[in-house]
Amino acid sequence: MKKYNLFLLILIISLSCSDSNKIEMHNGFELGTFYRIQRQSLNYNHERIQNGIDSLFRVINLSMSTYIPSSKISRINNGDSSIIVDAHFVKVFKKSTEVFLLTNGYFDPTVGSWVNAYGFGPENELKNISDSQRDSIQKLIGWNKISLTIDNKILKQDPNIYIDFNSLAKGYMIDVINQYLLKLGSKNHLIEIGGEIIACGKNPKSKKNWKIAIENPLQKEDRVIIKVLPIINKAIATSGNYRKFRIDSLTGKKYVHLIDPITGIPVKSSILSVSVKANDCMTADAFATSLMVMNLKMGIKIVEENSSIEAYWIVSEGDQLKQIFSKNW
Repeated sequence: MKKYNLFLLILIISLSCSDSNKIEMHNGFELGTFYRIQRQSLNYNHERIQNGIDSLFRVINLSMSTYIPSSKISRINNGDSSIIVDAHFVKVFKKSTEVFLLTNGYFDPTVGSWVNAYGFGPENELKNISDSQRDSIQKLIGWNKISLTIDNKILKQDPNIYIDFNSLAKGYMIDVINQYLLKLGSKNHLIEIGGEIIACGKNPKSKKNWKIAIENPLQKEDRVIIKVLPIINKAIATSGNYRKFRIDSLTGKKYVHLIDPITGIPVKSSILSVSVKANDCMTADAFATSLMVMNLKMGIKIVEENSSIEAYWIVSEGDQLKQIFSKNW
């Protein structure tokens, strides 16, 4: 269920009709990817707002980055049960529990042990796992094996269980920055981190709703847009690893390999990408991840039963693409 860096690329479209309102920009590299913020002019200088954004990234990284040895999550993963987690960690933990239950376990921040064992790295070469190895790894999988105490400490049934919030941390970071800009008085802005997006109000320059373009996942070198979507006071997150597809030698169909987080068995899927809309980006991010690893029928059922989200699937049918939308997309 790991979200790969080769996600479906989302392009932000700024339809500039006039220059009556200037768009202020913030760009940088955080959380292992690029971020871009477009916003209306505010009664604060650019440097002050940028410093605030930088500070928020530092706070979240020190809480939940598995790449920083001194972060709270790294220390917890290394067996320190004395860590008192912060409010950001608590919010992400509770959202993880919520989506874990709503997806019947298909969203699981402990699945990283399966991903690493199978070798889903840059080479994308599957490794064979013995039955004994499978049994050992399975003991480390399951969000229900972790609990949050009343004094905000993390309890794990096995100290070797590894927690990774990569599948919703970018979404949560966007929500945090969104709240920061709202408090500064912004009513019109768009925030993107690695393809996850939240839009507030309208494009200050065009006075029209923000729009995004989703690229054709089977394109080669030239960018081909498959769909343009308006986004109005909503968040959208996309999960996909379509550039790692394989072609079945018997049928000629394109598939991507995914790991079933419940059984730990790699499965073939014709789903190339899933985009999810929600009121907040953390929710969209988490569901986009889980909908990639469950079968299409199950995913549609879960979305249709949850009024807080809508989803859009791109599915491979041989050399053709099929677009599937939830009922209120």
